[in-house]
Amino acid sequence: MEWTDEGIVLGVRRHGESSAIVELLTRGHGRHLGLVRGGAGSRLRPLLQPGNSVSAVWRARLDEHLGTYAIEGLKLRAATLLGSSHGVYGVTHLASIARLLPERDPHEQIFAMLEHSLDDFDDIGSAAVHVIHFELAMLGELGFGLALENCAVTGETTDLIYVSPKSGGAVSRTAGEPWRDRLLRLPPFLRQGQMHDDLTDEDLQDGFRLTGLFLLRHVLEPRGQGHSDARAGFISALTRQQAKAALPAP
Repeated sequence: MEWTDEGIVLGVRRHGESSAIVELLTRGHGRHLGLVRGGAGSRLRPLLQPGNSVSAVWRARLDEHLGTYAIEGLKLRAATLLGSSHGVYGVTHLASIARLLPERDPHEQIFAMLEHSLDDFDDIGSAAVHVIHFELAMLGELGFGLALENCAVTGETTDLIYVSPKSGGAVSRTAGEPWRDRLLRLPPFLRQGQMHDDLTDEDLQDGFRLTGLFLLRHVLEPRGQGHSDARAGFISALTRQQAKAALPAP
């Protein structure tokens, strides 16, 4: 058995004295593990960092075997990502939720979204938007997508500003007003066709609250898990940055 594919490094663990088991999210073969001989050595270690894009050749005698990877670097983002606290937390969190995908099951849209997110991670505000969109996409990929295109009560497609915490459906301003205290806020950048040039701190916090609730309820808690420390660390880094930006100039 043999195939060649692009992959994004999700994680690495040492195996024996010099090898490593590498977990990739590949474009055409999904989340896939393989043994890299010499992967714990100084030559390959820089390539095998979370967030890096690589070209991988996987070989095994049988399809169900772990197999081995021969890996070459394509886009080595790790040095930049690991240079900031939001980058460290962000890539760790994105890898942790990508790991929720079933092994060896292709998810090309998720791969493309993860790749695009990591390419645009320098600014913490942009990174936060990407993380929220990725969490939302993962909910859909795992079968728990939110219905944000029209009002769950009236069917309207405009003025959608709330989300029902029970159904995950959008609710219009008029229909939701009597129950506004029980509904989640739908930030403008998650509304269909809305740009986020005027993104506010409240929008980002509301976005994390929204995706966090449904990820926890439908995906993590049924598996006996909770939100990762990396997610909390990323949101904390975002909050600190927001507070710093709000301080008056000296």
